[in-house]
Amino acid sequence: MLDSHLKTQLHAYLERVTLPFEIEVSLDQRPESAELLSLLQDIASMSDKITLKTDGRDARRPSFSLNRTGSDMKLRFAAIPLGHEFTSLVLALLWVGGHPPKVSDETIAQIKSLDGEFSFEVYMSLSCHNCPDVVQALSLMAVLNPKIKTVVVDGGLFQAEVNEREIMAVPSIYLNGKEFASGKMSVEEIVAKLDTGAAARDAAKLSEKAPFDMLIVGGGPAGAAAAVYAARKGIRTGIAAERFGGQVNDTMTIENYVSVLETDGPKFAAALEAHVKEYEVEIMNLQRAEALIPAATPGGLVEIKLANGGALKARTVILSTGARWRHVGVPGEQEYKNKGVAYCPHCDGPLFKGKRVAVIGGGNSGVEAAIDLAGIVAHVTLVEFGDALRADAVLVNKLKSLPNVTIHVNAQTTEFTGAAGKLNGLSYTDRVSGEARHVELEGVFVQIGLVPNTEWLKGVVELSKQGEIIVDAKGQTSLPGVFAAGDATTVPFKQIIIATGDGAKAALGAFDYMMRLPALA
Repeated sequence: MLDSHLKTQLHAYLERVTLPFEIEVSLDQRPESAELLSLLQDIASMSDKITLKTDGRDARRPSFSLNRTGSDMKLRFAAIPLGHEFTSLVLALLWVGGHPPKVSDETIAQIKSLDGEFSFEVYMSLSCHNCPDVVQALSLMAVLNPKIKTVVVDGGLFQAEVNEREIMAVPSIYLNGKEFASGKMSVEEIVAKLDTGAAARDAAKLSEKAPFDMLIVGGGPAGAAAAVYAARKGIRTGIAAERFGGQVNDTMTIENYVSVLETDGPKFAAALEAHVKEYEVEIMNLQRAEALIPAATPGGLVEIKLANGGALKARTVILSTGARWRHVGVPGEQEYKNKGVAYCPHCDGPLFKGKRVAVIGGGNSGVEAAIDLAGIVAHVTLVEFGDALRADAVLVNKLKSLPNVTIHVNAQTTEFTGAAGKLNGLSYTDRVSGEARHVELEGVFVQIGLVPNTEWLKGVVELSKQGEIIVDAKGQTSLPGVFAAGDATTVPFKQIIIATGDGAKAALGAFDYMMRLPALA
């Protein structure tokens, strides 16, 4: 089941297991049961502290539970957790076996103090790069708190269950049988949603912090680079980020960052955070900025108000809030979001196996998505507004060679249609003939670029017609002491390598500005 490299790697990890535990597997006659049994036999053979039982009676088969001796742990995988979930499996084995998690003591205490009955089911796909964070978070919570039960379900393995619950996007989380959340979440985000008093406590702590010399708002490549350059100047530096790594977390493959031949978004985001943590930078995660209050006097403190009610102050501020997926903005898009309308083909594509889908967008991301999906679904319809596909020629040629792909150019999407709460089609207008057309399908993947996260800055700093923050050669905005960098700005070519350089430039520009300020009383 595991190749020699993975076996060697796993064996080394399992040497860290200190507490005995049992793996109980429930099997049926499907080939997947034989695959799972082979995997678990490999695992059990690598540690004398792991016992394998094959007489499980769980209703979901194949599946397995991890049970620490002498505890009432409730953690189950209805999956063969390989692919993107192999790391989740390794961590679950280590945590159940007594190895301490790399989570703050405060978060661990919060998890252990949660009171009530929490029965989680998280649906994922093995090709989803956003799912492991959620799977690992809920697995850890089940290990730490006996009142928390977690079942990890592979949507591709339990397709009937996915269809019955009408799950069309992963990760999808259910709590006590009801929808709890969807999309990527950290353990801190999940705990904060359960612990209703956490936001107020957090806001109070943030508001009490002393002013920063430089505060960076946003933790993507631009924000991380700005933090490193600022901290190296020996000044008090902080980052307030909604999620560290930003849009990079949703990028499947990175092959054009000079000196890094190939990586993926989550790994790159983790490397950014690790680099920042090498310096004395205060990272304030899960913080969304809602307002910017300019300094009352030249050289005074700029204030950033946060969504949880807290506030932070600084002598200089760098805005690096990045961008998000652009929506089509037609009727039905919001109504059928996660009910057929999706934005991540790598994450949600496996849920549409054997079905009909469309991709909106003829650039590289749209054509790549269509090629990827064509290997999974029954048929792909690509809809492009312009008169030709804009992707690289090699991608266009590959797409046109696929037998289950139809391409429509000069096609303006007008509506997403549906019935009984589910998407059932897409309407578009032929821009040449003016004819209205409709395509029956079960899924639509929107791939039409990004929009800057700057709505909260309207009327405060000068923005372009596209909503981008207008900056000068040093990253200075229209407000003294406020700088900006990355995809949220007017800097052309939204690329990771450009954003990192832009962040470094803004930090140097802000430091240069700060050196010329009078000392604060």
